[in-house]
Amino acid sequence: MPELSRFFGIVVRMYYDDHEPPHIHVEYAGDKAVIDCDGNVLQGFLSSRTALHLVREWINLHLDELEKDWKLAKNGREIHKIAPLE
Repeated sequence: MPELSRFFGIVVRMYYDDHEPPHIHVEYAGDKAVIDCDGNVLQGFLSSRTALHLVREWINLHLDELEKDWKLAKNGREIHKIAPLE
């Protein structure tokens, strides 16, 4: 599963040819969550509220890029890395 970004110990990935709705897979400190592009947790959890807040902030900053990567991934094309939070 390609890595989109990594920041503050948070790893963000996206699967190729994954199911709708558009979403990302996030890992932090052993926790795993699937989060949609609106910031809703669809599956799993992040026990750190701070990590979840940072992921949601990152999504808001990069929503257009995430949507483009989702379309690329759905078509089996290479996705692009997205800048981390700094």
